[in-house]
Amino acid sequence: MARPIYLDNHATTPVDPLVLEMMLPYFTEQFGNPSSAGHSYGWEAAAAVNQAREIVADSIGAIAEEIIFTSGATEANNLAIKGVAEAYFSEGKHIVTVQTEHRAVLDPCAYLETLGFAVTYLPVQPNGLLDLEILEKAIRQDTVLVSVMAANNEIGVLQPIEAIGKLCKAKKVLFHCDAAQAIAKIPLNVQTQNIDLLSLTAHKIYGPKGIGALYVRRKNPRVNIAAQLHGGGQERGRRSGTLYTPQIVGFGKALEIGLAQMATENQRIKNHRDRLWENLKKIATIQLNGDLEQRLPHNLNISFRNIDGAALLLGLRSTVALSSGSACSSGKPSHVLQAIGRSKAECAASLRFGIGRFTTAADIDQVAKAVQQIITSLQQIRINT
Repeated sequence: MARPIYLDNHATTPVDPLVLEMMLPYFTEQFGNPSSAGHSYGWEAAAAVNQAREIVADSIGAIAEEIIFTSGATEANNLAIKGVAEAYFSEGKHIVTVQTEHRAVLDPCAYLETLGFAVTYLPVQPNGLLDLEILEKAIRQDTVLVSVMAANNEIGVLQPIEAIGKLCKAKKVLFHCDAAQAIAKIPLNVQTQNIDLLSLTAHKIYGPKGIGALYVRRKNPRVNIAAQLHGGGQERGRRSGTLYTPQIVGFGKALEIGLAQMATENQRIKNHRDRLWENLKKIATIQLNGDLEQRLPHNLNISFRNIDGAALLLGLRSTVALSSGSACSSGKPSHVLQAIGRSKAECAASLRFGIGRFTTAADIDQVAKAVQQIITSLQQIRINT
């Protein structure tokens, strides 16, 4: 029995065979602990980690010493937000973020509220974009951090990161950016975009799960963070725990491949996305979620009016693997779609298409046909009842 076409690449991606090939020796022959400084096994592992750290740093315009390896973007976000809050609480207890952020940003902010911090959750416009004037008005004398994601994980909207960074720098407020969905999809440069902390992960770019990174600026300004994990003092004491060498190596290789192919892959994938949209936008009850231009090339998120969401997803299950929102919030109405004005019923009748490296034109045509057929069938059922 054929497996459904995979279009859930926002949730995760398969490991690229070249990435896996690079990782395998570090599970067996080169298995040393990179913190073991007294023998060749440790030296080999440390050299591999250092090389991957350089790749990650170069990919965002940073230096290697500014990269902290984590277990993923969720830990990176927690380390950035809680770490800054703890390190700067004597200077201010106010944080600004956006209603459409990932739960890995919203939940740490909510936790900090229980400790006495004030958090401002900014609304977005109907197209999902943040209004910079509203952001500027939200920044106060006691604001220590602004956290805005580069690319939304549900509707693919690209926030004006460079303008946000410029504003934060002028206001002398630290700027954290969750770039889990953006890395190797759009150009990122922490210097030109004035980003002080940047969260990354490997499994969205055909690397392994369980590895991510946090960039922390070292100068202009030097950013301090309080460690959230204590123990062996790895990562210059900012994130203790034995470094997972195979995963780190895989992260580096995935980034290397992704950056080398970014321009050509973005165009190919955008062509697929546009082909899918051209086929689906003829459906009378369809609604596009998020701005079509300021958007990740591989993202298409749509809602349908007056359609049974559960029946829609059930009807598509054998043809295509996708979701109606974030994989981390399955079963709940999307807070992102609600923030741009969709009703709970429309949230339930939403589809998030994440087109990927291994998606073909034939896949797109098959999925478009399947969606059209199920929508026609559900509309007919509605008319007859």
